[in-house]
This record gives sequence, C-alpha cells and structure tokens, in this order.
Amino acid sequence: MPGLINAHTHIYSGLARGLSIRGHDPGNFYEVLDGMWWNIDRHLDLESTRASAYCTVVDCLKMGVTTIFDHHAGYGSIRGSLAAIAEVTRELGIRASLCYEVSDRDGEEKALDSIAENAEFIEWAQREDSDMIRAMFGGHALFTISDKTFERMAAANNGRAGFHIHVSEGMNDVYDSLRNYGRRPVQRLQDHGILGEKTILGHCIHLNTAEMEIIRETNTAVVNNPQSNMGNAVGCSPVLQMISKGILVGLGTDAYTHDMIESAKTVLGIQRHNSCLPNVAWCEAVDMLFRNNPLLCARHFHKPLGVLRPGAAADIAVFDYRPFTPFSDENVDGHILFGFQGRRCIHTVVDGRVLVKDRELAQADEEAINARVMESAKRLWHALNG
Repeated sequence: MPGLINAHTHIYSGLARGLSIRGHDPGNFYEVLDGMWWNIDRHLDLESTRASAYCTVVDCLKMGVTTIFDHHAGYGSIRGSLAAIAEVTRELGIRASLCYEVSDRDGEEKALDSIAENAEFIEWAQREDSDMIRAMFGGHALFTISDKTFERMAAANNGRAGFHIHVSEGMNDVYDSLRNYGRRPVQRLQDHGILGEKTILGHCIHLNTAEMEIIRETNTAVVNNPQSNMGNAVGCSPVLQMISKGILVGLGTDAYTHDMIESAKTVLGIQRHNSCLPNVAWCEAVDMLFRNNPLLCARHFHKPLGVLRPGAAADIAVFDYRPFTPFSDENVDGHILFGFQGRRCIHTVVDGRVLVKDRELAQADEEAINARVMESAKRLWHALNG
C-alpha cells in the first residue's frame, strides 16, 4: 500500500515510554500537561532531542509510516532543536514537516526564542526546497499564548508557512479564550490571521458550529488524534460533523502510538460510541487515513504522497497479511480495520530507498541507535526523578 502519513505527532515524547514521574497523579488535563509533558520538555537538551527523534522515526518506519508532521517542544534547549531533528530525519530517510511549539508558559524570553526557532527553520527549509523536509510555524494551545505573542508569531512568519497549532483540546482552552479575550479559540485564531489552507489545527474537540463554519470558510485543515484524546480524557472530537461540513479532517496520533492503522481503528470505535450509532464512521475512518492525509500533504509537499500512481513519490509500505476470508478491492477496508496492524509491516520504501527490509532497518544500525537512545532515556529519567 502507499506509505502511511501521520499528520500530527510529537517527537519530544519519544523517551517517555514506561516512564513514571514520582508524585505525578493527574486529575485533569492541565495536570497531565504540567506534570508530565511540560516537565519532560523542560529537561530536553539537544542530545535527548536527537534521541527522541531517533526512536520515533525508527518506530514510524517499521510500521509503514513514511511521512510525519511533527510538533516539537523542548524548552530545556530551544535553539537548534529543529535542525537537530532534521539531521535525524535525513539520516534515517523519513519525510517530515517540522515546527516548534511557541508558548508563553515559560516566560517571554523563551517564547521569543521559540518564535525565532520557527522563523529561522522556515527560512532554511525554503532555501533547501527539499520535498523530504518542510517547515511550519508551531504553537501550543491558545490558553498558553497571549495576543501579543500571536502578533509576534504572525509577524515572524510573514505568510511564509502554515501554522501547526493545538486548538480546543481541553475545555481550559475555551474558558481561557472567553474569559480573557471575549472570543472562542477559533475566533481568536481568525483575528490573528492564523487560519488558512496551509494551517493545521490539532484536536479541535470543543468546537461549536460557528467555529466549524470559520474553519470551513478559511479552508483550514483539522487533525484528529483519537487515542490521545481518550487517554487524556478530554473528549471526542466532532469528526463526523466537521467532515459533513466539508472540512478536511486528517488523522494523527499525538505520539500516543506510531501505528496509523490503530489510529484509524480507534476513530471508528470512538465515533460510534459517541454517536450511539453502530453504522457510522466506517468510510470516514478509512478516508481520513488514505484520502484526507494525502490531500493534507498536497498542501505542503510538491510530489503527491500517500498514493500509488505514476508521478507520485515512491513511498511504499508492504504488509504481511494472509487473509482467511475473501479479500478484494471491494472489502479491503474491512480487512484493514479488523485485520491489519502496523507491526505487520515488513518493508518500507521512502523516496525510492528501501529503509526497512524484512522488518529490520536497511540503511542504519538499529542496535547502535537503541544504545544511544537508552543512554539518553536513563539520563532524562534520572533528571526527572533525581
């Protein structure tokens, strides 16, 4: 099948698998962010950022993912972090769109550094003009971004790239916008010129119909991350409503997993559960992965991605799947939703290069990578619990 696309993930969480931070027992979404993810990213240096990129990219490639849209945060070492990640993506061969998560949560100086990190990386990526590495302008949730910072972001970007930003993932986004600005989150984004064809809004769980209309009218893309939303107990995104209104809704993982097949399966389950209807979301779940994600990529990359046809990028994933029921073009979607797993991938090709062959990295020393990542993980965990 075509190489899979993850339209929203976080490399910076790569070293967190199995991690327990002493005393961290979150009772709400803000405590999840502050006690876990912001705590981790404040301890990342450039080496642990590289290690996070290595383990994330290796996992993606071994599950047939050939393109990622990453949203990075590493407030322990901001400047040069996107270049460090880009070095790893180039070394391992995956396609990537990168940005840095601007936020006021750690003060004005770091917010300015994160704005500069985005602006300089966009300038570099535009000079390179490579279809293997693209740049966006990142932003965290609106409740951590002031109007002044939004103005600085828009000025620094100067229309050069789309924005990649978290929107209404938790109700605190909505409460903060209404209380402090008298506007709902999507209205704030519109006020600051953040919306548009090249912008990606992550999550979009707590939207009203007026906000959906703004997203549709501005041709802005939304990316759903169902497993992460369930894990953080923040709610179910109105995916079916958005798609019915003509909004382009892609599929990501928020780094909860790197298995895009599992993410599509979860869309089916959570949308049916939320709707109390057992006959919805089948087509939408499959389309988000195999139709909408390629359409989203077309807004950022030159060559067609996520399709197998002449002229498209040579990004291919080969899966070991031996059906025990009839299998054809008429029911392949049912086999994918109920029979496939990312771990069934045996070969991955990106831009014509065989990067995974017989389930092993073909162009890199996985054992050496694992050893390097393990050392960084131990160092990070010690810092968090020392």
